[in-house]
Amino acid sequence: MPKLGRLARSVPDARDIADGLIARGVRLALGSSVYDPADPMRKMFFNILATFAEFEADLIRMRTREGMAIARAKDKLRGKQPKLSGKQQRELRRMHDAGAYSISDLAELFSVSRPTVYRTLARQAVAVAQGDGNYGIAPGTATNR
Repeated sequence: MPKLGRLARSVPDARDIADGLIARGVRLALGSSVYDPADPMRKMFFNILATFAEFEADLIRMRTREGMAIARAKDKLRGKQPKLSGKQQRELRRMHDAGAYSISDLAELFSVSRPTVYRTLARQAVAVAQGDGNYGIAPGTATNR
C-alpha cells in the first residue's frame, strides 16, 4: 500500500497537495496507478487512501496521548533531562551576575548552546522573583526545554 500518510496528514491536505501537483503538470503515482482527478474511480481510491492515512495518524496520536497519561499517572513522565545540574545552573547565574562573562563565554565554559544559557538565566530570574530558594530547580525535574 502506498504511503500517502507521508504526503499528508488529513484528507483535505492530501487533496490540496494533489491538486497543486496536478495544476503544475506533475503526475502523482500511488502504487501502480496514477492519480487522475478526472477519473472518478481513481479520485475515489485516492480519497480512500487519504482517509486511511488520516485514520492511522489519528490512532498514533491517540495511543501516544494514552501512553503519556499512563506514564504521568505512574509519575514516570519526566521529559528531557537538564543539561546542567542545579549546582552548575547556580554557578552559571553567579558568573553571569558578576558581569565578567558574556553569554557566549558561559555557553563555551559549560559546553551548552547559547539558547540553553538564556533559558537557564530566564528560569532562574522567575524563580528568584517568586522567592524560590533553589532557583526553580526541583530535584529530578527537567529544566532545559
